[in-house]
Order: sequence, then C-alpha cells, then structure tokens
Amino acid sequence: MAESLELKRLAQLNELVGRVAETNTFWRGKLIEADALSGFRSLEHFQSRMPFTTKSELSTDQETHPPFGTFYTYPFDSYTRYHQTSGTSGRPLIWLDDAESWQWVLDNWKPTWRAAGAKSGDSALFAFSFGPFIGFWAAFDSASQMGIQTIPAGGMGTVDRVRFILARKPTYLCCTPTYALRLVDIAEELGLDLGEAQVSCIVVGGEPGGSVPEIRRRIEAGWKTARVLDHHGMTEVGPLSYGDPDNPGLVRLVHDPFICEVVDPETDEPVAPGETGELILTTLGRYACPLIRYRTRDLIKPVAVPGEPPEHFALEGGILGRTDDMVVVRGVNLYPSAVDAVVRSVAGIKEYQVDIDTTGTLTQVALRVDIEENSEMVCNALSEKLRDAFHMRFDLIPVEPGSLPVFEMKAKRWNIKSN
Repeated sequence: MAESLELKRLAQLNELVGRVAETNTFWRGKLIEADALSGFRSLEHFQSRMPFTTKSELSTDQETHPPFGTFYTYPFDSYTRYHQTSGTSGRPLIWLDDAESWQWVLDNWKPTWRAAGAKSGDSALFAFSFGPFIGFWAAFDSASQMGIQTIPAGGMGTVDRVRFILARKPTYLCCTPTYALRLVDIAEELGLDLGEAQVSCIVVGGEPGGSVPEIRRRIEAGWKTARVLDHHGMTEVGPLSYGDPDNPGLVRLVHDPFICEVVDPETDEPVAPGETGELILTTLGRYACPLIRYRTRDLIKPVAVPGEPPEHFALEGGILGRTDDMVVVRGVNLYPSAVDAVVRSVAGIKEYQVDIDTTGTLTQVALRVDIEENSEMVCNALSEKLRDAFHMRFDLIPVEPGSLPVFEMKAKRWNIKSN
C-alpha cells in the first residue's frame, strides 16, 4: 500500500515537472538546482534536493518582473482568473489561474461541501464582499457546479445581511468565524433570532477559530440550528482542508492533489506524528501556477487517521498558529489563535485588539476590549483566564463601545511595536 502510494505520488510529481520545466522560468531554475529537470528519481530525491520556496521569494520575483513575475507556466493571455493574497503579512501577491487550474481549485473545494452534507437543491449564502481576495470565490463556483443554489451577499452592511439571511433561509452559510459571531451580535441588538433562519451548517475559514472549541460553541449557540465546519486554504495553494464532521477537533486534508510534508520550522527536519511543525505543500495539479515545497508558515499537529496510510494524516486542532505570528513574551509563546480562544471564552466581549510593545526591557502586552456591560466583572474574568492559560499578566483596557474595528474577512487584531 505504502509503495503504491509513493509510486503514485512520484508519477504525479513528475507529471508536474514535465508540464513546467520548459516554460516556467522560476521553477526551471529550481529544478536545475535539484538536478531534476527531467523528473525526480524518487520522493527521497525530491525531499533531499528540491529547495523550499517562500512567499517572500515569490513576492520578490513579482516586484523584479512586474506585474506577475516569472512563476507562471503559460502565456498570460491564457489566464482567466485574477486573485490577490490578503496582504496581512506584506505586499499582496497576485495569483493567476487558467481554466484548467481553476477547475483543479474547485474540485479541491468540493470535499468540504460533501463533509457539510451539501447536495444538489440546497442553498448556500456567502457573507463576504466579492473582491480580488480569493476568499470564498472557490466555494461559490464549486457549489454552483454541484447544483447548490449560490446566494451572494456582498455589497450590504451587516444589519442588511442579518435580515437577508432570515428572509432567504439558506441551508449553508460561508463566512469567517469572526463574522459569524458578528452576525450574532447584530441580530441580538436588533432583537432578532438567528435560529429562525434554520441554517444547517456554517462553513468558516479565512482565519483560525472553527477548530477552537470555545469559538465553535459560541457560534453554534448564537445560530442554534447550525453546526460549524472548519475549512482552510490559501490563495497560493487553493482549498486544502475541511473539518471532520464526526470529530470537530480534527481537520482532514485533501491529500490526493498535494504532497504534504511537516517539518520543524527551526531545523527543517521532518516531525513525528503528534509533534507541532510547519506544513509544506506541493500542488500537483495546478500546472498554470504551481508551487513546489512551499512553506505555508502554518503550524499544525499531524495525527494518524485510523484506516488511512500514515501519509494521509489529519490536523489535530486545525491550524494552531503561524510561524510569523508567534511572539515570545517573557519566555511564553503567544499565538493569535490561542489568545482568541481565551477571549472568546468570556461572555460579554464584543471585540478586542492586542497591543504588543517589544521596545522596552520587558515586552508588554495589552488588550483593548469592547465590553457590552459589567466592565469590571468581565475584565476580572478575562484577566484570570489569561493568567491561567499563559501564566503571565495582560494589561486590560476597556474602550468606548463600538470604537474598535470589526471585520468581515480576515481579522487584524494584533498590533506589534518594535525597534
């Protein structure tokens, strides 16, 4: 079984090499470096010789060779889809797909719909603005191909979206975890019951949260009839995972279209099951805009799945954090998702921002919090939970209600001041 899977992966990998080696300038250079211009002899050859690729390399390539860079395989007039990364960690990266590669992306989203139980004749509402960020675009197009009625809800404010959802009563809702909670807050302010929408499942993505028990519990409590299904992907790699409907703490990878590796971000050595490492991806079918041994910066804990080969691992707890998001404060590793889980476990907090100052002798962490009522009681409860979770003190600063930013897509809550 293991040998046949390895041979299949090797064949897929060499098909990719054959597609890109002649015309893709960026990847041709890397394949020459790996002595693999005509293909890899084995997966061991691939993993020992093929260098990693980083997002900064791709960004530099686009800046040096504007507007799109040199990592595309075909003439630019054959590309039909334009997207950009969100730009949360630097300059947005432009990403193009031709029809074949975009179909590959859509096919990789369909397992998420199947995990949600979606079928032809159901309906799905997409609570996001349809801009260049890939967001739920692939979810929208793949749902349409599956016979699911797609309901766009861009171009409207949150109040209008709440009323629209209650009027349309979609089977499924797609949004970020943050926005699912935001819709709950607005419905409560309007005196409306989101349970009346009878949404069956909320597919969340764009940020960690769907696999965090406390956040999932709060979303499901606010929507009443809906369960939460986590999903994650990246503009550069496409849809990648979906929550296990039978085990909400587990996220399953769509393995067949990828080579998935997990390495220690410091040593680059493979990590054992159950250990935390960085997810490395090779896209095996996105020939128009491939990625080979791409450092996603996503930290995960791979675990074996009963009945599946070891290579088809799942993610315990979903995405645990990002290698570039971690901040070390007095010897404690802080990740946005870990702090978010604690904040969301305290009722009464509508929004928050984290301010980290590393310019002094000791790094200082402060949370500005928008609290509905009973500010002192809520702050005391949050302070205690943060201390128990991280064994350190956080400065809590209540702010004027409604003064903090709210988010429809990826939330940007961390502000880091450094020298």
